Amino acid sequence: MIDILLSLCIPVWSLGEGAPEESEKRDDAQRSTLFVEKPQSGTVSVGGNITFIAKVEAKDLLRKPNVKWFKGKWMDLASKAGKHLQLKESFERHTKIHTFEMQIIKAKENYAGNYRCEVSYKDKFDSCSFDLEVTGKVPFVFDLFFVNNSGEGQEDAGELDFSGLLKRREVKQQEEEPEVDVWDLLKNANPSEYEKIAFQYGITDLRGMLKRLKRMRREVKKSAAFAKGLDPAYQVDKGGKVRFMVELADPTVELKWYKNGQEIRPSAKYIFEHKGNQRILFINNCTMTDDARYYVTAGDEKCSTELFVRDPPILVTKGLEDTSSYVGERVELSCEVSEDDANVKWFRNGVELSNDPKSRYRIKVEGKKHTLIIEEAAKNDTATYSVMTTGGQSEAKLSVDCEPLKISLALEDQTVRLGQEIHLKCEISENVEGKWYKNGQLIEASDRVKLYHKGRSLSSQSSSYMSNLNNLSPFSDPPKLHLDGLGENNTVTVVAGNKLRLEIPITGEPPPKVFWRKPETNKGKKIWVYCKKYGRIRAESYPDSSCLVIDAAERDDSGAFRITLKNEAGEDTALINIKVVDVPDPPQAPNVTEVGEDWCIMTWEPPANDGGSPILGYFIERKKKQSSRWMRLNFELCKETTFEPKKMIEGVAYEVRVFAVNAIGMSKPSMPSKSFVPLGNPPTLLAVDSVTDTSVTMKWRPPDQIGAAGLDGYVVEYCFEGTDEWIVANPELTDKTKFTINGLPTGSKILVRVKAVNAAGESEPKYHPQPILVKEIRLPRHLKQTYTRRVGETVNLVIPFQGKPRAKVSWQKNGSPIDKNDINIRNTENDTIIFIRKAERGHSGEYDMKVEVENLVDKATIDIQIVDRPGPPEVVTIEDVWGENVNLSWKPPKDDGNAAITGYTIQKADKKSMEWFTVIEHYHRTSATINELVIGNEYYFRVFAENMCGLSEDATMTKESALIAKDGKVYKYPVYDDFDFSERPLFTQPLVNTFAVAGYNATLNCSVRGNPKPKITWMKNKVLIMNDPRYRMFSNQGVCTLEIRKPSPYDGGTYTCRAVNELGEAEVDCKLEVRGKGF
Repeated sequence: MIDILLSLCIPVWSLGEGAPEESEKRDDAQRSTLFVEKPQSGTVSVGGNITFIAKVEAKDLLRKPNVKWFKGKWMDLASKAGKHLQLKESFERHTKIHTFEMQIIKAKENYAGNYRCEVSYKDKFDSCSFDLEVTGKVPFVFDLFFVNNSGEGQEDAGELDFSGLLKRREVKQQEEEPEVDVWDLLKNANPSEYEKIAFQYGITDLRGMLKRLKRMRREVKKSAAFAKGLDPAYQVDKGGKVRFMVELADPTVELKWYKNGQEIRPSAKYIFEHKGNQRILFINNCTMTDDARYYVTAGDEKCSTELFVRDPPILVTKGLEDTSSYVGERVELSCEVSEDDANVKWFRNGVELSNDPKSRYRIKVEGKKHTLIIEEAAKNDTATYSVMTTGGQSEAKLSVDCEPLKISLALEDQTVRLGQEIHLKCEISENVEGKWYKNGQLIEASDRVKLYHKGRSLSSQSSSYMSNLNNLSPFSDPPKLHLDGLGENNTVTVVAGNKLRLEIPITGEPPPKVFWRKPETNKGKKIWVYCKKYGRIRAESYPDSSCLVIDAAERDDSGAFRITLKNEAGEDTALINIKVVDVPDPPQAPNVTEVGEDWCIMTWEPPANDGGSPILGYFIERKKKQSSRWMRLNFELCKETTFEPKKMIEGVAYEVRVFAVNAIGMSKPSMPSKSFVPLGNPPTLLAVDSVTDTSVTMKWRPPDQIGAAGLDGYVVEYCFEGTDEWIVANPELTDKTKFTINGLPTGSKILVRVKAVNAAGESEPKYHPQPILVKEIRLPRHLKQTYTRRVGETVNLVIPFQGKPRAKVSWQKNGSPIDKNDINIRNTENDTIIFIRKAERGHSGEYDMKVEVENLVDKATIDIQIVDRPGPPEVVTIEDVWGENVNLSWKPPKDDGNAAITGYTIQKADKKSMEWFTVIEHYHRTSATINELVIGNEYYFRVFAENMCGLSEDATMTKESALIAKDGKVYKYPVYDDFDFSERPLFTQPLVNTFAVAGYNATLNCSVRGNPKPKITWMKNKVLIMNDPRYRMFSNQGVCTLEIRKPSPYDGGTYTCRAVNELGEAEVDCKLEVRGKGF
């Protein structure tokens, strides 16, 4: 009988529909540039498995191509890898083909749809789409019998008779697994199961997972500032982009974003966006450092969330391979994963294997390669071994068989004389019992034939009948032990757990009897007990030696063993010291003596037993209390019994433990220490904000550093001076940095301190340095505020007071006496008056009033502020011009008029008309963008500063104008290098020979150029002409002139003009001849 499903009898595609699809596939293949084999569409039943395979040839590729799997248009399946989806990849070195597999496990109906596989390498790209159809279970199964032949030759012979063949059978339907929300599962799970659930669903950030669970349990209070707050947590893949969005109830409220307590500034990574009441923060190219706590503040309220950056799933790039081995051999099962030092779990027949030093299985990690090592394989190691990661798994079968016996030393043919002994010996590969045969007949041991089995050697000794019958020895020799091979004091050292086989050569004739005895304690007395021929501790005897065997040596086996030899000729005895060394006992549980912000100091006592070998050092491990994974803190042995762990997270409970190490190995771990939590930093800058008769208001700043645990709030405490009892002022934590302590007695003095509180508890307190007096002078409400007047106005303040007898009133300004010629003060019995006829800026300051009645003193302070219009802003600069827009920036004015700058007014003017028009009024920032300017016009801009008194008298205008150019190509003016005008002197017009008439003035002219301007000197017959009244020298615009007044024949000769500057010199000369006689 053959069972087939009815669905298999119904064709899925009709013949007419198949042809177009095949042609489309052929066209697709022609367009493909990288795929060797594309994934094909398939059908799978609900609960079944299906695998899609894509192959890429790597013959022309220098590195592995990048492959992505998608469902629909945009859903990247790399982030969905886990229980129901696994992605694998492998590489065949011979064919040079990369194989990529996508396996869907236990398919569900919603898995159906269109999928896409994309492969890219540098500028090459290829894509392939395929469909997955998920069908429901068929509730009926039909039995199909053989063809019904009547054998009588009827026409219907050979037809199928379905009437008797269809038989309804019940098929057990497999229940669909419901979709599981991992966070609901974690909320209801035991904390001890968190790590198991996290590994199953691909969560790698355990710290972030615990924080998110903690916030999910909190009750969300309705916010007055936020109409819509942040979600409790966000998740993004590494390298991705995340978007935080809040909606404000009041869009004018100032909003700031923080990451782990540090304010976020706009940059290429952090982008801010405003849309109506929405405030949006984008974080680009997320890395693991972006996995943190974020919060946004609006006024006094804040809204927080947590961002989880998820590593891509770990894929098995090279799976396990089936292996066969022999008993006793070393076996290695290796695989490769996609990331270095990834978290990988090994299983044997579905049971997880631990990397315990005492375990037979050792796990070795070398980058991406993970290896399971079995040192000496046994028969029962035959099993199915598997490896699992967050994004894939692989399994292989290990088969361990007994190695076939081999004869390493065969029997040899021998010829002996009649009556002599004969020794036959052979050696095999294993230590097993053997049987001897003679001519096919089994040989039994007798007085004439002796059989020996020693290790892997089998020997037979046979002598003549007469020799064994007489059983007489021709001579006797006293027994003797040969202990030359032993160490000092006959000491033999063995590691606990190993097998000791101590062979002692012996001699003596006749062969001596051997007795081994070991020491034991019985009722407090030491006795010697003979070692038997069987058991864990046993003695084995051979003709020429004796062997002491201890299987799996233990510490209690240490001691002196006595060996005794006896025969007819005498006796020999010796003590052999057996020393069993072992790993040390675990140290005692460490004590954490001091805890800091992210560190602690721990101490411990050495182990009581060092295992027979000195302690070399210690290893320290740490783990979070709710986790089961321990992390090694030191990779070099710690020689001391004190250690300082660092880089811990505030608010997280930790435990530590210690391993002792000697030459043999590492001990078991000590008991964990008591859990401890690193504390947060204390607040800073604690100060008094205000004081009344019954209350004190304190203010402070948050801690300098806020760890990953965040900050839950603050506790304010106070105590009266002279007492040590601290009273909590706020029963509930306050998250504000300001608090008022009410209900204090007037006239008392109190000390105040503030503590920061996080998940770890309260930090160290921050104390106010001085006692605070609870008392104030009651001033009229309008005098408690800053008294503001404009320049030139009149100041007239009346301050009433009480006191009998008449109080003495005194005034000071900024700690100095008041100049009564400038400020008028009038005192009466009930009040005092300050009068300034015409206020000036110099009258601003703090005025201190002191009222004295005998020994009683009271004080008050009045702040007077005289304000004026501000000065103009500093330099106004055109930063950029694009399209119809101009970007301006400026600096605040140096003189703010003794009042805060409330805004700026910006005006523009066309260069042609220079008529000014206001563009923006009451603008608060120091940069602005002016829009909708007329194309082709050229504009100037100016800016006024504004305070409570009004606009500044003058405005600052831009030095340059902004031309709103038309669209199109912008003419770029050529750039020329500056011309170097430097030149050495050069005569452009030389001197010429001249004839002069005696008694009449003569002139010699030439022209010269040079830069810098040359210095001109004249010479006659090479002699410098200086301070001679008969000669006059001129130089104008490079023309040099020498005038000779009323020359005589004596003035004739050779005249030279010399020009000199920094670059060189030049000369020109001529002859002058004077004719006639002078007057």
